[in-house]
Amino acid sequence: MVVFELVIALLLAGALLFVWSQRAGVPYPALLAVAGAAAAFIPGAPTVTLDPELALVLFVAPTLLDAAFDASPRDMRDNWISIGALAVLVVAATVAAVAVVAHAMVPALPWAAAVALGAVVAPPDASAATAVLRQLRPPHRLLVILEGESLWNDATALLAYRAAVGVAAGDALSGWNITAAALVAAGGGGLLGWVLARLWLRLPWRRAEIPVAVLAQFLGTFAVWLLADRLGVSAIITVVVYAMTLARGAPSRVGARHRIASYAVWEVAVFVLNVLAFVLIGLQLKAIAGRLDSGLGFFAGVAAAVCVTVIVVRMAWVTAQVAVVRWRARRFRPRPAAASR
Repeated sequence: MVVFELVIALLLAGALLFVWSQRAGVPYPALLAVAGAAAAFIPGAPTVTLDPELALVLFVAPTLLDAAFDASPRDMRDNWISIGALAVLVVAATVAAVAVVAHAMVPALPWAAAVALGAVVAPPDASAATAVLRQLRPPHRLLVILEGESLWNDATALLAYRAAVGVAAGDALSGWNITAAALVAAGGGGLLGWVLARLWLRLPWRRAEIPVAVLAQFLGTFAVWLLADRLGVSAIITVVVYAMTLARGAPSRVGARHRIASYAVWEVAVFVLNVLAFVLIGLQLKAIAGRLDSGLGFFAGVAAAVCVTVIVVRMAWVTAQVAVVRWRARRFRPRPAAASR
């Protein structure tokens, strides 16, 4: 009963904060996380500890599929240079910068662990990025680039993380072996997602009842994530490819009534999951702070330095890229033809 009351209270608070954020022009995911962190220190507030594996499959899988389903492969193809640079070069630079800062502030931290920390914080989460960007409503090209990067940057971070873990567990050769395994995991995830989507589209969904079809969509999403995780491939890349493949084939194989009903249900379900995810993330701060009583201020400073590093690296990249684009525009701009005499 306590869990049920907590869920109802969180959803009510999330709905009220969403309405307020719309009027104030503030991205509601950030507002929900701050509200959850503040509520964690209210006397009598429950201590929340999420199972990481459960949180990934419950919150990330559906919201990631929703974001990838709406992504446009054509727009991504038109902006593949910008998306690829952000997903590979910027993530790699962020991993290196965070590793240097973390090791400098905590000299006892091994370099492999510092690189692993950088790989964890470097890639923006796809579901969080989509929730924030849709609230801010930036220009379409900027939206495509940022959402596209958030969908594909997991591959780079996965390589860095597994290589760092391999070096920490053994030697450099082990790190190279795990890097090769990560490449296989990323490619295998894409192949698995495409195969599962093609199999799903062959099922006779036109003859299924709407409640059964919508329920099967959610169950299929969870099943795809769990299967990818059991096979050792990237679950995030699997779900992204799975969703984008479904988006291209569903209109011709799923009836309009099914699509309209599923879109409405998915919109509400993703909103509920985002509310619960961001508020519960904030509520976990109390348990984390309780384990850091002796050095809470120091570790808070390290966390702040890591956050600033991530932001500064991205700002530096964007500033440099804009400067290069403007220089090329001035350098190679066609000269006006001389006036005829």
